[in-house]
Amino acid sequence: MSLFFDRPDFGERALLVHLKLNSESEPEDVGEFEELVRSAGGDIVDLVRGSRTSPHAKFFIGTGKLEEIAEIAKRESAQLIIFNHNLSPSQERNLEAHLQCRVLDRTGLILDIFAMRARTHEGKLQVELAQLQHLSSRLVRGWTHLERQKGGIGMRGPGETQLESDRRMVRDRIKSIKKRLEKVRVQRDQGRQSRLKSDTPTVSLVGYTNAGKSTLFNLITESDVYAADQLFATLDPTMRRLDIPEQGPIIFADTVGFISHLPHRLINAFRATLEEAAAANVLLHIIDASAEDRSTNVDRVNDVLKEIGAHELPTLLVYNKIDLMDEPVPRIDRDQDGKPVAVWLSALTGEGTDLLLEAVAEYLPRKMIHTKLQLKPEQGAFRAALYNYKAVLNETYNEHGDVNLEIQLPESEFLRIVKQSGLKTEDLDPI
Repeated sequence: MSLFFDRPDFGERALLVHLKLNSESEPEDVGEFEELVRSAGGDIVDLVRGSRTSPHAKFFIGTGKLEEIAEIAKRESAQLIIFNHNLSPSQERNLEAHLQCRVLDRTGLILDIFAMRARTHEGKLQVELAQLQHLSSRLVRGWTHLERQKGGIGMRGPGETQLESDRRMVRDRIKSIKKRLEKVRVQRDQGRQSRLKSDTPTVSLVGYTNAGKSTLFNLITESDVYAADQLFATLDPTMRRLDIPEQGPIIFADTVGFISHLPHRLINAFRATLEEAAAANVLLHIIDASAEDRSTNVDRVNDVLKEIGAHELPTLLVYNKIDLMDEPVPRIDRDQDGKPVAVWLSALTGEGTDLLLEAVAEYLPRKMIHTKLQLKPEQGAFRAALYNYKAVLNETYNEHGDVNLEIQLPESEFLRIVKQSGLKTEDLDPI
């Protein structure tokens, strides 16, 4: 029997269970739960609700509710029962044994969606790590040969059970994945260091899942990142360079969507991805302006940002999907000092995206050089470097064969290019 349950090619008939627990300070959202199940390809047959002071130690739910679920599952031919809560390994096993049906908890459900969405090698490694960490404590489920011992004449003794062997294999695989992800993390750090040296600012898009981050990212960077109206459509970080007038080049980074009570092992597994947000100069917090619970979603995103150490970064609120509102008016909201604090736009129609770039440019003050230079023929390497940086606005030649260049770029980049070209600023003739 396989360690992982195979995913069918069609939607599984799923019975959902949601309890209101008095011990919970912030209960799980039922609507979000149903959306998660649909994103996983589940066919919802019914939703069982209940309430308890605290979870039942053996079954999480009470015995009366357990019989009710068993009856509905049989009547609806449910193939899967999903809880909108995190279950302990023993609770999951006890429920499966009693209900004679596969049981999945909230973390397992989110992991399943992540497994569907991961596209890059790194993303798949991160998902596999989180899956293995989640399932390592659940290895006893589904195995029928665990009592078999290595034995026989001359080989008597405790030996090694199949379970122990399986757990050892999982531990080895987890160790291997962590090593490979560490290499990815080192490469990312090197990339960040090179961006810091070049003084190219990074702007990371963060927000609640399905807020429209990837749609907005595609629009402003003219990219084709996968975007869909479903939870966790984007898992893998994508980075694009964009030149903004009066600002110069900026790196935009699209990140994984956040969700309420994102399991800790997912935060840990995707730390390399989330670090792109933590290392940004500015965060664009994308918010679904049309969502009824948008303020709650904002709080949930802020909780995750705090957990990854990015909560104190300069943050610009971006209210997206204004096309779904009664009076869609794109605008910039400013504080009493005139600094942008929020932008209202629609990534779908494109309204307001020019305002967003304007606000981002204000958030990233950089000393720009806009000047005209006269270059001699022997200064061709400097001219080529300016073209590579896309800093040349205009070029003409005089009668002596000298080149007249009109350039615009950040001062730090100008000084770097001058130095790399083996020149000094006093070697350059301004017009």
